[in-house]
Amino acid sequence: MDLTVEDAPERSRYEVSADGKTVGFSAYHLIEDGVLALPHVEVDPAFEGQGVASALMRESLDDIRRRGLKVVPICPFAQAFLERNPGYADLVHRN
Repeated sequence: MDLTVEDAPERSRYEVSADGKTVGFSAYHLIEDGVLALPHVEVDPAFEGQGVASALMRESLDDIRRRGLKVVPICPFAQAFLERNPGYADLVHRN
């Protein structure tokens, strides 16, 4: 399966495609200068358990890092992903 993750700023989300078909997304919105909230991650049930959501999170967070932004993970999946992947801990916004 060929996965591609792209930012879709007009829809305020990162989208993951499998073999050219959009199968999931990670919504975001700016909550303050340089900080994105991640309120929702969703993957088509037909693709659950295949690493699609994790690939979506990795690629999204890599792009967020390149852009010099921080995140506030609201979605339980995003929170769990960040806990399991401490290499992204520097991206979590701390008040």
